Amino acid sequence: MDPIQIAFFGATNSGKSTLVNAIAGQDVSLVSALPGTTTDPVRKRIELPGIGLCVLVDTAGYGDEGDLGAQRERLTKAVIDSTDVAVLLRSGHPADDEWESMIRKAALKLIVISSEVEKSHILELISDIVPKDDHKFLTGKLVAKGDLVVLVMPQDSEAPKGRLILPQVQVIRELLDRGCTPVCCTPDSLKSTIAGLKGAPALVITDSQVFKFVNETIPADWTLTSFSILLAAAKGDINVFVEGAKAINALKPGARVLIAEACTHVPDTEDIGRVKIPAMLRKRVPDLEAVIAAGNDFPEDLSHYSLIIHCGACVANAALVRSRIRKALLAGVPITNYGIAIAALQGILDRVSLP
Repeated sequence: MDPIQIAFFGATNSGKSTLVNAIAGQDVSLVSALPGTTTDPVRKRIELPGIGLCVLVDTAGYGDEGDLGAQRERLTKAVIDSTDVAVLLRSGHPADDEWESMIRKAALKLIVISSEVEKSHILELISDIVPKDDHKFLTGKLVAKGDLVVLVMPQDSEAPKGRLILPQVQVIRELLDRGCTPVCCTPDSLKSTIAGLKGAPALVITDSQVFKFVNETIPADWTLTSFSILLAAAKGDINVFVEGAKAINALKPGARVLIAEACTHVPDTEDIGRVKIPAMLRKRVPDLEAVIAAGNDFPEDLSHYSLIIHCGACVANAALVRSRIRKALLAGVPITNYGIAIAALQGILDRVSLP
């Protein structure tokens, strides 16, 4: 589902940009003998023969003694969390061992290059190590060919004008690919949509923010889930998220909850992560503090939090979500996601079907 993210790490002027340009067959990154030429991660989407759709990431080199060196290394370290395959160019720099150890601890697939011979066979090395096609359907075993599926899709102020949000598009396309018949509606038209059906659908998929309304509107024996829960299963660990949601009932007044967004966006008054979920939590837990972490700003120290609620990660890859799950588990902090948290807060988690 996600393109394979292949990131290139190495000391300043170790040849990362030259290698990325050679693989891409075009000038993706600026190449110069001047130390610190690459200051921010440079990304290039590309289809590699025998590998498929990839994102090549050229990172800023470590060991830069300039004033911005520490900031560049911080940005490079942030890339590790969303990397599927890491390519480390060892050039004899004193920090090579430290960075190799850091990448290995992140449990990434790693290619270590220390010679020109290895560089000339880089595509073969990547092809041998990349994850093979283990594509999982978002809808899992919840549907089969010929099934009718109802999708409830609110178009509030957070939805982009004239477009559907990515999870909705992905699910519709998948249902078509699987030979299903998707029937799309908004919450306002759900009752009339139900009335027009000739029989019960195999599945109802809803936006999590209208979980309660949809649950109360459809017959109790209809199978129900949400876009966010489908993403949680595809990109994260659904069992960890369900277990993490149990911590909601144990939150005490004054608890700190981390709301983790994988993307950055300008929120408005209907924002699900920054407005709606914190409001639902505060109805249960007085003086609860909701801390927002957006984009790469995921805290290194998680010990101050009683719970982490992660977004659906519609624009993030599975590597990033699983990295954050791993960090939460190591810190002993329960973690769940938007859809599962909302279902738990509304008392319908047992009613919801998991893929």
